[in-house]
Amino acid sequence: MKFAKRVQDLPPYLFVGISRAIAKKKEQGIDVISFGIGDPDIPTPSSVIERLKTASDNPVHHRYPESEGLPEFRQAVADFYSRRFGVNLDYKTEVINLIGAKEGIAHAPLCFIDPGDIALVPNPAYPVYEIGTMFAGGETVFIDLLEKNDFLIDFSSIDTEIAKKAKMLWINYPNNPTGAVANLDFYKEAVEFCKNFDIALMHDACYTEVTFDDYVAPSLLEVPGAKDISIEFHSLSKTANMTGWRVGSAAGNPDLINALMRVKSNIDSGLSQAIQEMGIEALSLSNEWLDSNNNIYKNRRDKVVATLQEIGLDAKAPDATLYIWTRVPEGYTSASFTEKLLEEVNVVVTPGSGYGTAGEGFIRLSLTIPDDQIDEGLNRLSKFTLK
Repeated sequence: MKFAKRVQDLPPYLFVGISRAIAKKKEQGIDVISFGIGDPDIPTPSSVIERLKTASDNPVHHRYPESEGLPEFRQAVADFYSRRFGVNLDYKTEVINLIGAKEGIAHAPLCFIDPGDIALVPNPAYPVYEIGTMFAGGETVFIDLLEKNDFLIDFSSIDTEIAKKAKMLWINYPNNPTGAVANLDFYKEAVEFCKNFDIALMHDACYTEVTFDDYVAPSLLEVPGAKDISIEFHSLSKTANMTGWRVGSAAGNPDLINALMRVKSNIDSGLSQAIQEMGIEALSLSNEWLDSNNNIYKNRRDKVVATLQEIGLDAKAPDATLYIWTRVPEGYTSASFTEKLLEEVNVVVTPGSGYGTAGEGFIRLSLTIPDDQIDEGLNRLSKFTLK
């Protein structure tokens, strides 16, 4: 049977290869410590779980949800934006519920991209920006994120003729995989660029609440006029340790939000209302809880960076996200250094090249494994010697 070209063209999902490498080691009876996947090990807060238990007893929540989400959930998102960013949103028209941010990010290109249209995508980046564009029949034009520019997009580097043909631009700060952060001046530049070329601006903002050392991440929607052309995607996966519950949201221009809702309503049936109730609770978690949660990752960050520096890598502590992004030693590729760590000390890291060609020469380490495994992994890495 012949499969569609879009399926034939799909690259292997990055973490499938990592999982297979771990499984192969386990078959040999070898214990592997994996810094590979960014999936929080810390439990979902008990108050959020209790909200689910109560909501699941309500027969109203046993039926199909609405595609746009519960009004109460959308109001909670609007309240979060007002409280956290000083951004006013109309929950009825400017907010939509998502089955995790990934779902909305994957569906967004269907709103803007016709076959042959261009989406501008950072490189390295979360692979779904490119895959969603491919599924819509579009062409991805990559914009390299360079270390010398603090992994921020240099808008002056984008060819004018390409920009004229582009329908979407993806940005993502705090950034996965680099850990880079952006300020409001950068977002103002992004808005101006997209308005000049009539481009829909998509911001993956899933890590704004995972920050360290008094850094506070802004929202794109704080920029005057940003809402005219933008959608911002949020998730509770990393903020509240809820990756398995798939609770996300999109906020922004009402026409753009409506387009995404129309696509979703023809593809999925929305997120369980009981789980949306969990989201309402998670959106009201106290600053004290968030600070305590982030402090766990901060302590892990500091230990990982210190060990990487001890073995000769030029690792730097990021202000946000759950990842350490660092160059591999001279003479190695991302893949060869990753393989060497696995073979010699049974530690898994993610090759930067898995996030795009501009990720070549880097590796990413996640901070989302229990502290005893972090310590064991760092003990193994400390014994690694560059040759």
